[in-house]
Amino acid sequence: MIKTLEDLYGRQIDEYDIDQSIKKYSKIKQYTPIKINNNHIYCKRCGQTSDKDSSYLPNNQYYCPLCINLGRVSSDHKLYYLSEPNNFEKIEDILTWDGNLTDLQIECSKKIIDVFHNNEKHLLWAVTGAGKTEMLFSGIESAINDKKRICIASPRVDVCIELFPRIKAAFNNIDMILLHGRQTEEYRYCQLTVCTTHQLLRFYNAFDVLIIDEVDSFPYVADEGLHFAANNACKEKSSTLYLTATPTDNLLKLVNNKQLSISYLPLRFHRHLLPEIKNKFIGDWRMKLKKDKLPKKLINLIKNRVEQKQRFLLFVPRVQDLMPISKALERYFNTSLWDTVHSTDEKRLAKVQRMRNNEVLFLITTTILERGVTFPGIDVIVLGAEDDLFSTSALVQIAGRVGRKNERPYGDVIFLSHYYTNVIKKAIKQIKYMNKLGRKLL
Repeated sequence: MIKTLEDLYGRQIDEYDIDQSIKKYSKIKQYTPIKINNNHIYCKRCGQTSDKDSSYLPNNQYYCPLCINLGRVSSDHKLYYLSEPNNFEKIEDILTWDGNLTDLQIECSKKIIDVFHNNEKHLLWAVTGAGKTEMLFSGIESAINDKKRICIASPRVDVCIELFPRIKAAFNNIDMILLHGRQTEEYRYCQLTVCTTHQLLRFYNAFDVLIIDEVDSFPYVADEGLHFAANNACKEKSSTLYLTATPTDNLLKLVNNKQLSISYLPLRFHRHLLPEIKNKFIGDWRMKLKKDKLPKKLINLIKNRVEQKQRFLLFVPRVQDLMPISKALERYFNTSLWDTVHSTDEKRLAKVQRMRNNEVLFLITTTILERGVTFPGIDVIVLGAEDDLFSTSALVQIAGRVGRKNERPYGDVIFLSHYYTNVIKKAIKQIKYMNKLGRKLL
């Protein structure tokens, strides 16, 4: 329940979630979020259309089924909003991070400051493990000093949860909030917000600076409503920074059309090249799995790592692959060596922490761990890399789990595939391309 005007700044909230005591404030505005047309309805919150049949309510009203996960908006409820006043106090000692950037990171950091100052749209294409978060710090410091309101958004809850304490440590004197669907903390007005891209649906003309991390990631990449929400959450005069190691064709098209500026960082902070993909053919592994068997190449790869106590991630295409593969491995290895993990696993966070604590040697996982997590010194094996659930960006991100730390800037990235696909080819090509750019800077 919204009880103060501050909590309404730059937000659009259902009238029934606002205390009656502040509704009469003269500057509060309202609008009906659902527009009813002949054959469909249009939602002004997410910018999408739905057919009338799927949007009909028993009281002869309509709602938007496409953004209902953020609370229902309907034709008989109004959304209330209040303009963002940038009501922030001047803060001394804004940046409390005392680390150092490399020369290449400094160049990118300076560009980010310019982007925020000049209200531009910019893409930073930086390889996985390049230190994107640290490169943001000076730009955020400058924006805070200018009393701008800032949002760092990511499509993945896991990324937001991992990112927030790093941002908090770097700006320890700044009040900030983390927003996602699982949170228990009540909303409050802050100059700096970290949130999932879904949470942007609650904002309207709020942010002077919007940073979208992992912009190529699901669900943001394929959701028109989230793209609309991101634009809607920004002021008319604002800046947007897109961060990714795997830009989409649409982003690169905007760059080519001069609608989006771009900068590159093809080297990681430790100045080592990206580990490149080795693709190995293993035949019809699914036929073997039906007989509770696994390819010999996979067994040998795991056996070698068990003997060397080399930690790794084993990626598989689908959730339903996890248990059969785990069961088949029981014929060869002690079950204490691994856990299985996927997006709806209630013990997911605990299992990831077990891997961090070196309590298991490896995880068998879906693409839920393709990004946003770092396990030092690991290798990666992808079983069934030909599966159509693996996109080029997913495969590049998976490869990017390897060699992220200076102590072991190398490692194995091994794809085991039934056949060669264009997606695998593109992933190999993209990593080779960034390494080509990187070699020029060494």
